Amino acid sequence: MKTTTNQTHGPVPSQPGPGTREAVLPELRPSWWETGVRARAAAGLVGVFTELPGLVVRALRVAWRADRLRTVTVAAATLASGVLAAFGLLATQRVLIELFAGGPTPDRVRAALPALVWLAAATAVRGGLGLVVGYALNGLTPRVHLVVERELFEHTTAVELKAFDDDSFAEGMERATRGTEAAIELVQNTMNLLAGIVSVLAVTAAVVTIHPLLLLALLVATVPTAYAALRAGHVKFQSYLASSTRRRRQWVLRQLMADRVSAAELRSYGLRGFLLGLYDRVMGAQTAVELKVARRVTTTTSVGAAVGGIALTGVYLLLGMLLLDGRIPLAAAATCVIAVQAAQRSLAQVTFQVDRVYTSGQFFNEYVRFLATADGYLPLPPPGSADRGARPAPEGLRELSVHEVTLRYPDRDRPAVDQVSLTIRTGETIALVGENGSGKSTLAAMIAGLREPTGGTIHWNGQPYAGWDSDGLRRNIAVALQEHHKWPFSAATNIAMGDVDSTTDLARIEAAATMAVAHDMISDLPHGYDTLLDRTFKDGQDLSGGQWQRITAARAFLRDAPLLIMDEPSSALDPRAEDALFRALRGRQGRKTTILITHRLANITHADRIFILDRGALVEAGTHAELMAAGGIYSQLFTLQAAGYRSAPPAHG
Repeated sequence: MKTTTNQTHGPVPSQPGPGTREAVLPELRPSWWETGVRARAAAGLVGVFTELPGLVVRALRVAWRADRLRTVTVAAATLASGVLAAFGLLATQRVLIELFAGGPTPDRVRAALPALVWLAAATAVRGGLGLVVGYALNGLTPRVHLVVERELFEHTTAVELKAFDDDSFAEGMERATRGTEAAIELVQNTMNLLAGIVSVLAVTAAVVTIHPLLLLALLVATVPTAYAALRAGHVKFQSYLASSTRRRRQWVLRQLMADRVSAAELRSYGLRGFLLGLYDRVMGAQTAVELKVARRVTTTTSVGAAVGGIALTGVYLLLGMLLLDGRIPLAAAATCVIAVQAAQRSLAQVTFQVDRVYTSGQFFNEYVRFLATADGYLPLPPPGSADRGARPAPEGLRELSVHEVTLRYPDRDRPAVDQVSLTIRTGETIALVGENGSGKSTLAAMIAGLREPTGGTIHWNGQPYAGWDSDGLRRNIAVALQEHHKWPFSAATNIAMGDVDSTTDLARIEAAATMAVAHDMISDLPHGYDTLLDRTFKDGQDLSGGQWQRITAARAFLRDAPLLIMDEPSSALDPRAEDALFRALRGRQGRKTTILITHRLANITHADRIFILDRGALVEAGTHAELMAAGGIYSQLFTLQAAGYRSAPPAHG
């Protein structure tokens, strides 16, 4: 079989065949969304019951924060339902005692009527309490989700940008997202678990009241089946975890065969048979594993049921012996049979919910751990300031000075920006130039207040950034990022987001779009400025890279801030649109400050000063004429680009 070599993933077969290894797809790292399952499989039954009380307490605290009234309602109704269950068993015994007594049948029925009335009333009230619990729980769970999810987003939108450079933070955020959903499951499962426990305790109390020896009979009849159910659940978790990689490969293959992004290349290269072959092998292996698991689970539950059946037979023999010896009345024995059946149902609920509480609890623990991690990335107030709100917001820009600023990313040996110093004054247009990876965008991000330097300081109007209110400072800065986000909103909203703190009318939006050479393009969309810019939604539209770049520039123009930072604003624009955009930028010169980052050096010859960065360090500075005369890096780059335009086309003969 022919293969092509890939340095990352090893041999990749051109077509699947009988000898192809299943690992044609790369090995996958442990998945965050299997955290709960992985912990459940590793814990064993003892570990589960050890950690269970803490998880129950955590669930109750979350529910209490979300809605105290409904939490109390669920708890009180559950306890009352358990009490009524015990009362119902005692009333049942009283009915049986009267019915099994001597005398005419009508007299026995009349004697049993009061107990029957109490039994019917208890059953009816218990049914009503079930409705109350269901109603309260249905109202509680969405409030739980709102509380935990909002708390998550409060943290993710407030942390400093450097948090997203940490791989563990990003992975923790993914886990925490699943944890918000698990909070609902944890609360629901905990309430169901408590209801099951209350029912078991109620039956136990009723049985002990009838006759203490019946407690032994109850345990013998129910414990083996409950243990078998827990054991079967443990087998399922272990097997689920063992087949984790195959399931995730299934998911990858499903995406590849049914995704819009891969559809064109799949057809272009004739990959249908290749991918279906991979799918068949992965699914064949997974099906074999699932059949094996089914046999193990069936065996475990069958053995448990057999042991439980033998134990139940022993219970009936014990009841028979107690009846023959006159140790208990016939009514008590009959009540015990009913109690055993009720206990089995309650224990089945308990064993099922134990696994669910533990698993959802592990996901929720990830959520709690992530919030603690995020707290470490929240911006701190400067020394001597009581809180962030105590800091003033700047009014306009007179001078911006960067003094020996350095920034190191956590996973890199060399600093991205290395002791850079420069000064920018109001009305100036300056340009940052350098090869890829020279630190231009990182320096601009620090000037924009998006990143905090690991060394040095940046001053706005003579005051360090830390001395200003961070939100107020950012309102004075407009940024068009090179890696801009494609917001799934209308064209008008995408532009209006540039200044969400003020009322934005359509005329202002259109003016910003015109400056960014986007007005005609937006007007040609099916619904103009109201067109949704995401194909996920009905009537949504896709935009090209250049069209999105115009929307991003319009958003920055709308803010009309004292400082405008444009990072590669025209990399995807056609020549006419690029020329119009830079004419609009030149219109700011002398009035407001602009920082340009671009590889197209012909667009920055008008800049008041040009700063050249190399490997994070500032190596040249000056006007276009000064830098060309110096014959340094800028001169070399400009000459190289200019030569491409001056070159004559090759002759064809």
